[in-house]
Amino acid sequence: MKIAISVESTNDLSKELLQKYDIKVIPYHITLGNKSFLDGEMSTVDLFAHVDETKTLPKTNAINEFEFIEYFQSIKKDYDAVIHVSLSSGLSSSCANAKRASQNVENVFVIDSQSLSTGIGLLAIYASELALEGLEPSIIVQKVQDRVRDLQVSFVIERLDYLHKGGRCNLLSLLGATIFKIRPRIVVKNGKMSSDKKYKGSMAKVVKKYCEDVLEENSKPELDKVFLTYTTATPEMIEQARAVLVEKGFKNIYETHAGCTIASHCGANTLGILFFNSQEK
Repeated sequence: MKIAISVESTNDLSKELLQKYDIKVIPYHITLGNKSFLDGEMSTVDLFAHVDETKTLPKTNAINEFEFIEYFQSIKKDYDAVIHVSLSSGLSSSCANAKRASQNVENVFVIDSQSLSTGIGLLAIYASELALEGLEPSIIVQKVQDRVRDLQVSFVIERLDYLHKGGRCNLLSLLGATIFKIRPRIVVKNGKMSSDKKYKGSMAKVVKKYCEDVLEENSKPELDKVFLTYTTATPEMIEQARAVLVEKGFKNIYETHAGCTIASHCGANTLGILFFNSQEK
């Protein structure tokens, strides 16, 4: 059976990895003022420049059920089945829309990643590897769902104004963070985002401490691969993160840029490390 693995543009995998693992992508819509474009058609740098100029946050639009039906049908022309790994249902209605669409297209299976960004990418790559082994779709779906609990997904954010504009941060927190240069860590747990730790100082120093903390808290990282994902980042931020990951012993460090959908909610100089951390079974 020929199985297609699919994601939304919120997966933040590089074009090279998408091609390597034959992962299909359906893009979100981004609205800037009275203009609309597909995620991937504009760089995050240009997006941030637009926000700085207009002082208006872009809007991201969930993929609707009809779009998913057309998308799944187009894939089914060349594949026997589709396994779609969706952005967390706790963050967007796209997952619910994809599930409803799957009821109208035969052999389409939708997995709620309970995650975002390259957390979705990790699951999609795993699904692709299982498909290459020749496993049946139902077995792949179960195995991927079992891996959701092992995801470690977090980011450290330089500024809170994007979260504030998007309604995910109150004004008091924004003012405090701005005055005292507080850099919050955002974690994704049970499909939702929350802040569980705060750092202070330059982003290069903050990134180093953030990476060290994450790896100390997750004592059984699977060292085969880790994603170093950011909206934008200074060379010093990337250098500090890579140094910690190399010292830990990760074999493959994939550096990827977050797309406009993710960037619209967290702003510039947001950086995260994402990997599987083995849990007690």
